[in-house]
Amino acid sequence: MRARHDYAVEVVWTGNTGHGTSSYRSYQRIHEVRVDGREPIEASADPTFRGDADRYNPEELLVASLSQCHMLWYLHLAAESGVVVIGYHDAARGTMAESADGPGWFEQVVLAPEVTVEDHASVAVAEALHERAHELCYIARSVNFPVRHEVSVRVAN
Repeated sequence: MRARHDYAVEVVWTGNTGHGTSSYRSYQRIHEVRVDGREPIEASADPTFRGDADRYNPEELLVASLSQCHMLWYLHLAAESGVVVIGYHDAARGTMAESADGPGWFEQVVLAPEVTVEDHASVAVAEALHERAHELCYIARSVNFPVRHEVSVRVAN
């Protein structure tokens, strides 16, 4: 093993309405995700689970983490391969299922990166780099559900 990296995150519940968790409806699901030296992320449960729709939820943040990890590896590989990427946009989406008794799981996440490259000669390599980025993404390698890719590469005008 080459190295270990530790990540310290605090999650602080801020949804006590004065009654604590005396009942399922007595508390809000709002909370903050904190990392030292940064602005907190205002989060909540998904609105389906009595959460606040104006805040990020854990499911969205998981999909975002997969998208970010893929993008950062992709840009790294593009730079190493001589592919000049001048635009990157991913409309990622995840699908979660629930069982009749309550617990849920992610069935899949689909990343849909739209990449803009500088020239036509780079298109084939730009498309191929997505598979390698997926293989290298720490987060995609850590989840137990499929992470698929619907890639689009275009050339800048």
